[in-house]
Amino acid sequence: MRQHVNPLSKHFNQIELLPPLNEIFEHPELPMHVDIGCAGGDYLFELALKNTRWNYLGIEIREKLVNNAKFRLNETIIRNLYFIFGNATNIFKDSECRFLLSNIRSISLNFPDPWFKKKHYKRRVIQPDFINLLSTLMQSGSLIFIKTDVKELFDHMDLTISNSLNFKKLNDKTLIGNEVFNPNQIQTSREKYVIQNNLDIFERIYIKV
Repeated sequence: MRQHVNPLSKHFNQIELLPPLNEIFEHPELPMHVDIGCAGGDYLFELALKNTRWNYLGIEIREKLVNNAKFRLNETIIRNLYFIFGNATNIFKDSECRFLLSNIRSISLNFPDPWFKKKHYKRRVIQPDFINLLSTLMQSGSLIFIKTDVKELFDHMDLTISNSLNFKKLNDKTLIGNEVFNPNQIQTSREKYVIQNNLDIFERIYIKV
């Protein structure tokens, strides 16, 4: 069940600062993958355990879920995973967090909140300003992955990203399983639900040129 939280609320103007990477990762030099809207982090816990060649960062706007994930992380031996609470756009915009983007090699948005009402489209995470920010700060060759079971939302995200001259669509889906952050093709909880119910999944990969 989706639990929508208004990302434009003043509550999210103050962000949680990300500590230096060498304080949160055992090997800060590894490529980093960021999952925006990571919920309770089950997907990232499994990724981090099975693929120790990458570092993983989960960003989630529901603070209770982040606190629970951090508590759970402290009880494990995983040292290539971290969680941060807040609005992803505000986190990336903050001057003290800008160092983060230079270390990112891929970003995923898995089944983000669709905000079905037109007056709420501005609450969707993929916005022109956000994509422009990523296009300015991400390194060439970095990837963005989008995935949803809502066709209208997929079209909205695809159009927004495609309108940026700095991102190019990739048609080679083998990248998902062979060369990047998810070699075991681990599925999110929402993805498992969608597959079990024979619903459509819409996905696309973009590369920073």
